[in-house]
Amino acid sequence: MTAVDAPIRVLVCEDQELVRTGYVTIFGAQPDLDVVGEAADGRTAVDCARRLRPDVVVMDIRMPVLDGIEATRLLAGPGVVAPVKVLVVTTFNLDAYVYEALRAGASGFLLKDAPPRDLVQGIRTIAAGEALLAPAVTRQLVGRFADRIRTPRRTTTAAEALSVLAPRETEVLRLIAEGLSNAEIADRMVISRETVKTYVSRILTKLDLRDRVQAVVLAHRVGLVTADD
Repeated sequence: MTAVDAPIRVLVCEDQELVRTGYVTIFGAQPDLDVVGEAADGRTAVDCARRLRPDVVVMDIRMPVLDGIEATRLLAGPGVVAPVKVLVVTTFNLDAYVYEALRAGASGFLLKDAPPRDLVQGIRTIAAGEALLAPAVTRQLVGRFADRIRTPRRTTTAAEALSVLAPRETEVLRLIAEGLSNAEIADRMVISRETVKTYVSRILTKLDLRDRVQAVVLAHRVGLVTADD
C-alpha cells in the first residue's frame, strides 16, 4: 500500500460514550478511514493527538477537564509548530463556541445531526487539506458574531487589506465568505471548479492565510461581507 492509498487516521474526541461509540462504528466501517484512538475529555484528546499524530481529530466542544476549544487551540492554534487538522462537531445552540473553535485553529465544523455520510465526507475533506464550513449555517454563524470578528479599531479597510488581490480573487473571497462551495462558486462565476481552486490557492497565499476558515473570518473582519449580505 502506498502513502497515497493509506487510510486516513482519525482520533475521535467526544465525552458522551454513546455518541463516541457511534462515531467509531461509523468511521471504522469505511475502508479509507482508520480510527486510531478515542478520548472522553479535552486533555486526553490533546495527549492522544500529540502521541498518535492522526490525520484528522473529530472534536466535540463541551468536554470535561479541558474543553474542545482550548484543546483545538493547543493542537492547531497560532504558534503550534506541527498543527493537527481538527473537525469540530457541534449543535445549533453552540454556534458561539463554534466561532471560538474556528479562531482557535479548527479546519471546519459540522453539525452533530448531520447524516453519517456527511461526517465521513467531512473527514475526507479536512484530510485533503480543504477547510469545511457547513454551508447551511456559515452565514448565520459568522454574521451573528460579525462585531466580534471585526477588529475593534476599524483602521484597516477592505481595500487596504485586500489590495493584493485581483478583482476576480476578491469576488471569490466574497463568495467563500457567503458559504458557497467551490462548485457553487464555479456556477455563479461561470468558470471551472479547477479555476476556482486556483483562485482559492492564490487568495490564501497572497493573504498569508492557512485555510478557507481564516479567509471567511478575514472577509468579515474587514467588512467585505456583512450579516445582511
